[in-house]
Amino acid sequence: MKLECKNSVDYYISCKSDFKGIFIDKSVLVTCFDFACNVVFGDGHHRKHRSGGQYSRKNGELFANTFQGKLAEFVTYQEFVKNGFSGLKKPDLGVYGKGIWDDADLEYRGKKINIKSAAFFSNLLLLEAKDWNSDGEYIPNLENSSCQDYDFFLLVRIKPDLKNRLRKQKLFYTNEIDLDLLKEMILGEQWSFDFAGVCSQQTIKYIIRENYLLPQNSLLNGKIKMDADNYYIQCGELKDFDFLVRELQKF
Repeated sequence: MKLECKNSVDYYISCKSDFKGIFIDKSVLVTCFDFACNVVFGDGHHRKHRSGGQYSRKNGELFANTFQGKLAEFVTYQEFVKNGFSGLKKPDLGVYGKGIWDDADLEYRGKKINIKSAAFFSNLLLLEAKDWNSDGEYIPNLENSSCQDYDFFLLVRIKPDLKNRLRKQKLFYTNEIDLDLLKEMILGEQWSFDFAGVCSQQTIKYIIRENYLLPQNSLLNGKIKMDADNYYIQCGELKDFDFLVRELQKF
């Protein structure tokens, strides 16, 4: 189902999924904090622009994105372990230079999972349009040995919204951050997640072919301006996490 469009620039979500939080252990928070610090403030590399984006992201925003993304990978890994999956590699904690990317977020017996993360109130799985071709392949990886084909796409939502917390502390749009203060703030929160849903690569091909597109500069729900073109799926139309478990158990 496509978003409701009004006045050619206003798009509205019509198929939502309520957030059902699951507690995140403090040890996972520490691991993801250390990783994000190494990537953003150490020797790692994270794109300062979204694909097709219009503005350069500061370290505060890059940290929030990196921390949230790695958190999503770890909670997914832990849920698979709870469901009896063995031989699953832990999320990659390698810190890479410019132009070097880690492979699939998670892989089980040859099946590769792309894990997307979002704030707890989000109701769209978004893919930056310039990163994906009509075959559902990840374009930045076409010319290297990293993963370009993903079998499944999983959206993990995280609470609280770290970006909002950083904005309130005036840390979001800055490059200089007191890391001790940042760590204290993060560990002082109670964090939770849920699986908003999952889809297959066939679904991704479908939304690209049928132009499920939020254009650059359009407004989502009348207030969120899109920095770049994004393909989308509404959370209410995604399959649940148990579907992914059942599919992987076939292999």
